Amino acid sequence: MEDDVNLRTVRVIADYQFGKGVGRALFPDTCTFILSTTGRVRQVVDNGQRIATLKPDSGWFTLSIEGARRLHSFLPYPRMRVVVMDEVSEFIAEGKSVFAKHVIEVDEDIRANDEVIVVNTKDELLATGRAVLSAFEMLEMERGMAVKVRQGVKK
Repeated sequence: MEDDVNLRTVRVIADYQFGKGVGRALFPDTCTFILSTTGRVRQVVDNGQRIATLKPDSGWFTLSIEGARRLHSFLPYPRMRVVVMDEVSEFIAEGKSVFAKHVIEVDEDIRANDEVIVVNTKDELLATGRAVLSAFEMLEMERGMAVKVRQGVKK
């Protein structure tokens, strides 16, 4: 019963944060929850793999690489994506941050502090992280960090 309430709650948050229908794609019925000492959801796990963590300060999800994979396969290109040059793909896949000069294309709805997925020009998933700049700034700026990568596919 408690898990049903938690599952509904995390799906509603995911739908609001990432877009309609994402909650169900991200969190199937098989999900389990790691709760805080106060009984609130902290992490969402499926088949022993962490999908997302619910940050207590903001109430938003941060994605694991597994969560990013699910989002990547569910959302159509270029939704929630930051596209980088193929030359830097290897570094980003290893967990290095994305700089504005390497950004080729970006979902125009991305704002600073949004959770994003980083892909190369072939739309292959490289990493997940937090946007430091808005979509417009990522494309306009020549210097500075665009995405603080939390986890790369090779790390």
